[in-house]
Amino acid sequence: SQQPPTMSVNMDLTQILQEAQSADATLRDDAERKLRHMQVTDAAGFLHSLSRELASADKPVDTRRLAGLILKNALDAKDEKRKAELVSQWLAINNSVKEEIKASLLATLPAEISEVRQTAAMVIAKVGAIELPLKAWPQLLESLVRASESTSHPLLVQAALFALGFICEELAEHEMEVLQKEDVDRILTAVAQGIKCENMDIKLAGTEALYNALEFAQSNFEREGERDYLMQITCEAAECSDERVQVAAFSCLVSIAGAYYEILPAYISHIFEISTRAIKNCDENVALQAIEFWSTICEEEIERKEMIEEGHGSVVHHRFVNQALPHLTPILLATLLKQEEDQDLDECAWNLSMAGGTCLGYAAVAVGDEIVPLVMPFIQENINQTNWRNREAATFAFGSILEGPNPQNLAPMCDQAMQFLLQAMKDPSNQVKDTTAWTIGRICEFCHGEKGGHQVIRADNVQSILAVLLEGLKGEPHVAEKICGAIHYLAAGFEDMAEQSPLTPYFQSLLQGLLEAADRAEVAQYTSLRSSAYEALNEVVRCSSAETSETVTQMIPLVMQKLAETFTMPAVTAFDREKQGELQGLLCGVLQVIIQKLNLKEDTKHTLHSFADQMMELFLHVFACRSATVHEEAMLAIGALAYAVGDGFEKYMPGFLPYLLTGLKNFSEYQVCTVTVGVVGDLSRALENKLSPHCDSIMVQLLQDLQSDDLHRSVKPAILSCFGDIALAIGAEFTNYLPYAMQMLQSASQLSIETASWAEDEGLVDYNNLLRIGICEAYSGILVGLRDVPGRSEGFRQYADTILSFIDSINNHRGQVNQEVIRATIALLGDLADALEGMGALFRSKPSLQELVVYCMSAEDTQIQQTAAWVTEVLQKRLQEVGAT
Repeated sequence: SQQPPTMSVNMDLTQILQEAQSADATLRDDAERKLRHMQVTDAAGFLHSLSRELASADKPVDTRRLAGLILKNALDAKDEKRKAELVSQWLAINNSVKEEIKASLLATLPAEISEVRQTAAMVIAKVGAIELPLKAWPQLLESLVRASESTSHPLLVQAALFALGFICEELAEHEMEVLQKEDVDRILTAVAQGIKCENMDIKLAGTEALYNALEFAQSNFEREGERDYLMQITCEAAECSDERVQVAAFSCLVSIAGAYYEILPAYISHIFEISTRAIKNCDENVALQAIEFWSTICEEEIERKEMIEEGHGSVVHHRFVNQALPHLTPILLATLLKQEEDQDLDECAWNLSMAGGTCLGYAAVAVGDEIVPLVMPFIQENINQTNWRNREAATFAFGSILEGPNPQNLAPMCDQAMQFLLQAMKDPSNQVKDTTAWTIGRICEFCHGEKGGHQVIRADNVQSILAVLLEGLKGEPHVAEKICGAIHYLAAGFEDMAEQSPLTPYFQSLLQGLLEAADRAEVAQYTSLRSSAYEALNEVVRCSSAETSETVTQMIPLVMQKLAETFTMPAVTAFDREKQGELQGLLCGVLQVIIQKLNLKEDTKHTLHSFADQMMELFLHVFACRSATVHEEAMLAIGALAYAVGDGFEKYMPGFLPYLLTGLKNFSEYQVCTVTVGVVGDLSRALENKLSPHCDSIMVQLLQDLQSDDLHRSVKPAILSCFGDIALAIGAEFTNYLPYAMQMLQSASQLSIETASWAEDEGLVDYNNLLRIGICEAYSGILVGLRDVPGRSEGFRQYADTILSFIDSINNHRGQVNQEVIRATIALLGDLADALEGMGALFRSKPSLQELVVYCMSAEDTQIQQTAAWVTEVLQKRLQEVGAT
């Protein structure tokens, strides 16, 4: 029989694996190089040797563990392209070698060492994820189920359950339906036996496997008997004496709450009992998962309530939160008193207090006004207590219920609370101050401005509020960050009354305070304060009145100077470069907002032109930094500048074009590519026909982007829309690119038509809607852009059927599309009818088009109605042409 390829005897894998974990960097680097060489030169022998290392009980634990990790990583990768290469590499290995590797992995499952068992189970799942969809390891599930039934090898049972759970986790991501009903039934039976086992390690493995298997249990949950049994063993596990099992069981209940909400009425009372008991009496890890169950129920019911309000009458809404509220609220309020010392200093802190407050916030959104009278007594009882925990908990409770109830009902309470909260900003406890600042921000976000009939923040109290907020910017960095959020929402609340904004007299003080906060010496440790300060500053500028325009203009040289200073910052380490890049991005963002603000009015627009040369020089300098964030922010700022200076931007194109093309080629950081495509649209509108000399290189790159499998699909609809922008800009000269653009649009149209049948996949439906908008805008832009080209009708005749079939598909799937798609579609129909003279017969042959027009005539959206009226006129004109002939 054929022997598996093995590595040279001169290469001791165990020794290399040990050296790969050495503290000596030279040894470690050399070992890693050897391991990479082995994988490249002899993948089959390398994987086979790794599997034997993992399976060998006489080898050191650390080398066995590392061998398993390398083996796992040789079968899968996050990057889709690399993953495909690894799958191909595995499939290319000789079958007999693969069988030996798989046999070795299965033989490793009962290993004495827990880490080795678990690693072997993970690797088996990775191999299964490759082979099960290809039906290449048909006996795998049967082998694992049989192993899980062993009565003499508890370690094997545990590992087999691990493997079954990991396989379910892997296959949940697979596009195909790999597991058949009988497979799922066998897995669930094995898992249920594991959960019922008295051995706590096996019970835990079974419960964790159930969590991963729930994705596939739809049909089992539809059958009452099976559903009852699964719910019974899960609830029993949630009351197990082993904390690990309890956590895993509540995790299952959280998953069930999201995936199988409709079936919960029969079980919700019992779950309420065991979850509230866990919140009150169990270890924190268990209590956190029990709270998470109710947070998930709240989120589910928030979404369902919104769907019902939008007219989806068939949505099931059990109102569990409303029913549980009187009993659940006191339990959640009690958790708010279980804070950790200095939790305000840790952005990642998560404990009972924070989980309880978060759940309380979700409950407020789910039930609205009902929650207020249940929470107010707790606030009144605790807000003046001498213990800081009580004062902080009361403030947290108030802040948590501000989203959901009617703002008009909350406004008088917020008005009364505001003066108390301003005083509380002097509390000796930093945690109380931190939560107070957060709560003031929540008032500004949800109860300020047009949201409430009663104005909480007015001309007569804004000065005292701002005095406290500006003083708070000088306090502890984490408190100052919350203050920045409050200022952000305070400014946003006055947006609709910008010309009479009560903030106008304090505009300069706000800018100064925020700039000082961003520049604070300790900000290097709290980079979120810097970004929060600049984001708040941007909102203050964006929502400012015309009276402040002189001050806004004076900011330009100041911000430009700050941006210029970043180029001399020390940027030796990766951390240094990251900090430099973050600051450059924030400053580019400020300049973008200033440009957009000053560009709104004619009397301030001209001032931008005098700064344009300096700004453009700085933006181009920023591109020398390779950070995706900076590139993105600088690109956005340039787009705003181009829109502001119009065709005057032409002189910057020679210097900017290379960076524009680099952005369009940035497939790995596709958000940068998306922004750059948007800037091409800005340039088209700014330069119009002066864009023409640069279009060859831009169009070539856009076409390459569309054809690339490496570019994220979300960018491609925007590229199609960009064709329309360019056509509108350069007019007749777009005929040079017309055949290539139309070929891409025809392919995209066909893809959209085919994708329309996948109505169950929400992600695909959303993407198809973006694609539809991009296609419509492209076709419309091209049709209008080439309006004055002689023989336009004849030139478009060959594309008419494809375009009308595309419109037809949208009309036939109106249940999938949103208003934006309808708006773009009816506009395209009008542009097509306007362009195709003498084509009345073609329109007459498509009665569904008239149906679409009638539908749009009765739409609630006035823009759609108006467009439909225009389309009716154009279509009648075309049909009369047919009648005349």
